[in-house]
Amino acid sequence: MPQMGESIAEGTVARWLKQVGDAVGRDEPLLEISTDKVDAEIPSPVAGVLVEIRVPAGEMAEVHAVLAVIETAASAGAVAAVAVPTTPAAARPAPTAVPAVTRPTVASSFTGKASPVARVMARVHGIDLTAVTPAGARISRADVERFLSGPKVTINPGDTVEPMTTMRRKIAEHMIASRRTSAHAHSVFLVDCGHVEALRKTRKTQYEAAGVKVSILPFVMLAAARALRDFPLLNASLIGDQLVLRHDINVGVAVALDTGLIVPVVKRADQLDIVGVAKAIGDLAARARSKQLKPDEVVGGTFTVTNPGNFGGAFATPIINQPQVAILELGTVEKRPVVVDDQIVVRPMMNLTLGFDHRLVDGALADQYLAAVKRNLETWSEE
Repeated sequence: MPQMGESIAEGTVARWLKQVGDAVGRDEPLLEISTDKVDAEIPSPVAGVLVEIRVPAGEMAEVHAVLAVIETAASAGAVAAVAVPTTPAAARPAPTAVPAVTRPTVASSFTGKASPVARVMARVHGIDLTAVTPAGARISRADVERFLSGPKVTINPGDTVEPMTTMRRKIAEHMIASRRTSAHAHSVFLVDCGHVEALRKTRKTQYEAAGVKVSILPFVMLAAARALRDFPLLNASLIGDQLVLRHDINVGVAVALDTGLIVPVVKRADQLDIVGVAKAIGDLAARARSKQLKPDEVVGGTFTVTNPGNFGGAFATPIINQPQVAILELGTVEKRPVVVDDQIVVRPMMNLTLGFDHRLVDGALADQYLAAVKRNLETWSEE
């Protein structure tokens, strides 16, 4: 298990793509790992036969631990170092039916890791350990105590209980931590997308020749990135009582997966043109969905853009991606009646919502920044 980031100390095997006795080629996908940041397929570092799996699916391993043994033609029994990223998500066990009781009972089929004290507490209190979410690699006494102090849930016939995946659990932890850390405030601006929509139509052939389909998202990301040059506080981080002003403008873009949400980062986004931004977003999103992202592609973000408008959402109040201080949300672009030069006309309009940390960013500054993004979009220029 390699070191895949400064803060990563362990990882979890999601599933093995090969079984003991299978032949495997060099660079052939061998296993899957999942972290709170990256789901990835890991290729075999050598060609040979998989003779031993030391870390089965669903198990965690510390960095540098041996995950498997591959016997090669050159050296029988040689241990092959498998290049695996970080804290991968636990395997998703098949949901197990739970009997109809008003309190969970101890599940005899529980096969996860739990401390002896946690197991005793589960028996005493009649707790199904599959319903307890561990804070670490195994269920501890503190996890059971937290479960006991939380709201009680009645499990009915036909209900199932299954553990959260590592990715889902990490997302939950990050969202709660962000709410506790930042003084969240939001501002919403209405943007006329008519100019950008006209450009998209007139330059459609040019964009297709470059191999990209350009939606509204790249325009908003680039408009936001360029505006950050004049509003460095929105590109900063608060770490304790220290203010860190970031030199580079690295914009994360939220990508929805079946298993959760991931935020790959477009590095130095303000220095790209619209085709460059569109290509970067398309490439990162495609590789996120095919589990091909590299760990360094989901770190280093200084600002985040999220696009629920892609699903038809009018606007939202997004949670800040720590330790950043701002996040921009796109609503859907839809035709609305608006007043232009005292005339009612129909225009393609969009809500832009800025979530910001009021500890550092005041409402006036947030609105000035949003006004700059709006101006960039309504008077778009490639300069």
